[in-house]
Amino acid sequence: MNFIFDNNRPIYIQLVEQLEIYIISGKIKSGEKLPSVRDLALKTKVNPNTMQKALAELENLKLIYTERTNGKYVTKDKKLLDKFKDKYAKEKTKKYINEMKELGFNNSEIIDYLKIKEDI
Repeated sequence: MNFIFDNNRPIYIQLVEQLEIYIISGKIKSGEKLPSVRDLALKTKVNPNTMQKALAELENLKLIYTERTNGKYVTKDKKLLDKFKDKYAKEKTKKYINEMKELGFNNSEIIDYLKIKEDI
């Protein structure tokens, strides 16, 4: 796990976002047991309290769950994972289209650009 943080935004929110991406992309597998809060905090170089806050948010989102005495696990709910993946894809697509429009491209040109740019 390689996390890069922006000092202008709360760290725990960035942790939530980055862990969401790890989960929905399959880098952390569905049903996989997560390392302890302390181990995750060490790996990401954050305070354990900050990590706990991020994990609590992921649990609120139902992306992870806790098994008493066994630890935290990634959800096995494929529909939920697909929903989050779709949400991220739409956000990234919207951002890309808006940035391309700022450069002066229209929708047709954006589509054409994506079709011909295999070397990206």
